Amino acid sequence: MPRPDRLVTEPDSGARSEIDKVEAGLDTLDTPVGEQRPSAGRRFVRSVLPPLVALALLVVLWQVLWAAAFWPETSLPAPLAVWDKFWATVVDGSVFGFVWTSVHRAALGFAAGVVLGTPLGLLVAKVRVVRAGIGPLLTGLQSLPSVAWVPAAVIWFGTKDAAIYFVVLLGSVPSIANGLVAGIDQIPPILPRVGKVMGANRLAAARHILLPAALPGFLAGLKQGWAFSWRSLMAAELIARSPDLGIGLGAYLNEGSSFNDMPTVIAAIFLILLVGIGIELVVFRPLERAVLRARGLTASL
Repeated sequence: MPRPDRLVTEPDSGARSEIDKVEAGLDTLDTPVGEQRPSAGRRFVRSVLPPLVALALLVVLWQVLWAAAFWPETSLPAPLAVWDKFWATVVDGSVFGFVWTSVHRAALGFAAGVVLGTPLGLLVAKVRVVRAGIGPLLTGLQSLPSVAWVPAAVIWFGTKDAAIYFVVLLGSVPSIANGLVAGIDQIPPILPRVGKVMGANRLAAARHILLPAALPGFLAGLKQGWAFSWRSLMAAELIARSPDLGIGLGAYLNEGSSFNDMPTVIAAIFLILLVGIGIELVVFRPLERAVLRARGLTASL
């Protein structure tokens, strides 16, 4: 009579070889394909050259419209007049004060928004009662224009920095929290179960499982939160004006509008746009690339 441990037949060498080939093929599919890093010239052509060409075409179109004189000079100044106004602020150094005043406010407000929005997003995502009560409110606050908060902030806090930061927080926190909620909702259910089986408590599960797994969605929420922070700050600086607040980019834009100085207005808009693009390229684009590379998603880079 055969022994019980001999009842299960093992595959012969030929079958074993085929199984090994299948396993090797599956491992190959799971392994990110190594791509050769493009040269510096090719990276320049692919990433830097297209925006420069688009900007050049925009300036050419602007020059053509100005030369055609469809609008008066007070409405559409020449590109050279705007450049002279911008370069004058660079020469006297005032542009650096404008940019620093606005950027450091936006950075501090955004950092406070991350500190408040991250635990709020975790709470909304994991507690059903909180989601039912606060979830619609967060969505409504996200869609509410930040400029609507400026009069209330000025009445509550006066024309002080606290009013500016209040508006920035209300612009950034809902986007950050909703981004984290969306990221957590897309996590495969097996991951939290694995953490529970391994004995992770709620804090450890949030730190080591939920946040890393939800990182792509959370990063999208952070990018949107920064965009809302920047927009909220500009709205607050445009309306709330005081010597105590200094002169940021929003106040510089309002100053040009008050004096009907269109070159100053366009130069201020250019600076606001330049700062937004710079933060995207210097801060969020590298973070996004790092997250995608860590997950083997190099095809979209």
